Amino acid sequence: ALLYKPIDRVTRSTLVLHDLLKHTPADHPDYPLLQDALRISQNFLSSINEDIDPRRTAVTTPKGETRQLVKDGFLVELSEGSRKLRHVFLFTDVLLCAKLKKAAVGKHQQYDCKWYVPLADLVFPSPEESEHCPQVHVIPDHELEDMKMKISAIKSEVQKEKANKGQSRAIERLKKKMFENEFWLLLNSPAIPFRIHNRNGKSYLFLLSSDYERSEWREAIQKLQKKDLQAFVLSSVELQVLTGSCFKLRTVHNIPVTSNKDDDESPGLYGFLHVIVHSAKGFKQSANLYCTLEVDSFGYFVSKAKTRVFRDTTEPQWNEVRGGGGSGAGMGLAQGQVPINLMHHVSLQLDPQAVQTKNWHMDVIEMNGIKVEFSMKFTSRDMSLKRTPSKKQTGVFGVKISVVTKRERSKVPYIVRQCIEEVEKRGIEEVGIYRISGVATDIQALKAVFDANNKDILVMLSDMDINAIAGTLKLYFRELPEPLLTDRLYPAFMEGIALSDPAAKENCMMHLLRSLPDPNLITFLFLLEHLKR
Repeated sequence: ALLYKPIDRVTRSTLVLHDLLKHTPADHPDYPLLQDALRISQNFLSSINEDIDPRRTAVTTPKGETRQLVKDGFLVELSEGSRKLRHVFLFTDVLLCAKLKKAAVGKHQQYDCKWYVPLADLVFPSPEESEHCPQVHVIPDHELEDMKMKISAIKSEVQKEKANKGQSRAIERLKKKMFENEFWLLLNSPAIPFRIHNRNGKSYLFLLSSDYERSEWREAIQKLQKKDLQAFVLSSVELQVLTGSCFKLRTVHNIPVTSNKDDDESPGLYGFLHVIVHSAKGFKQSANLYCTLEVDSFGYFVSKAKTRVFRDTTEPQWNEVRGGGGSGAGMGLAQGQVPINLMHHVSLQLDPQAVQTKNWHMDVIEMNGIKVEFSMKFTSRDMSLKRTPSKKQTGVFGVKISVVTKRERSKVPYIVRQCIEEVEKRGIEEVGIYRISGVATDIQALKAVFDANNKDILVMLSDMDINAIAGTLKLYFRELPEPLLTDRLYPAFMEGIALSDPAAKENCMMHLLRSLPDPNLITFLFLLEHLKR
């Protein structure tokens, strides 16, 4: 509004000049000056109007009303059992799903309309229906992770080629391969259903990577539906005009893959983002509450972690540690389990300078009057792989496994045996064991008790939340001064697992395992048996 004020002033001056000329005699000395002033003003306004052509943000309906573009973006649609990338346009009265047609050389690109739903006819199914999608084929996590590793490897090759002033043809070939892999990832990683129903019978299903993105689309549609909307049917000509306008109107021009981004854009953050979600305040009524954390990696938001559900409360206290990575983080507060109602969400831009400190950085974010308290710490990838041995030789955390087993006169460290025993007693049926985080303060309390070799360990373990015990075991292995498979043999293990011949791989792995020191091998097999059970 403020930026428009100077133009508004010129518009009013032009009207005044018009009136003045009407009432000024043609032989008056001011008459030619007023004519010049009016001509200059009108030329200025017409040039401004050309720059801000209203057709760039809106189209006119046959009734002469303005149809404004509110939101657009690329979404994955599940159509006839297969995943298709669509460009979805939300106008003030209609949702249009289109596909970009392949254009001949020198021709303008055009959109092809797949379907449209007038907002007056658009309904969202109940939460139970929208979450239930039996026909969705979900790609296993390990396949998605393998693809991400491939993309990272190609990125490194591109950087090497550029540094060595390599051939542009080789770089283009690598970039093409990277785009193909990223496109596969973009199509196959989304698994969160977003269903749209037309009152006249047809349903459409999109798959999204992010609760955050799903709630943004839903909220944008519901906000428009509060207006008095009429149902209508577009004639083929009207549909052609509307689809034709999409190319000019669109605000999202490129598919959200990193290979589309300019080289001079910030390279993003690589490493571990540790987040502790402490608490939330400001709820008016009790609910079952949990927090979810999403990170944008590979150009779009991906769900990374969820806290446990705090039941029937207005002040949840989570204090849970989470891990992730990326350049932006989205956080959402959800209510209940099924049906899930995303209550509030917010997005934070991660500033590389601000987060790359060794200390935890505490912050409060506000979501529609709800205050969420959290702490954050970022460890770069190279730092995260460095293990720092403990200065003290007492205790168990950060101390060599051989030292601990020798001191305890055991083959497997006491901490590993006790944690595994407790998980097998109470955690086998627990959904998300070793994935859902325990409360950070509980894990630190258990760490202190094991380090001090306190006689109350068993009592404390039996009372402790099972996710905290699983978290303590993970922390023990993470804080070992060297990996369980040892620094010396680690490169050989990496080479062995990359072998394509199954028999050769098995022989190599068995030989390497036998080469491990006894405490490492026996602990590794003990852990493996447990995970298998």
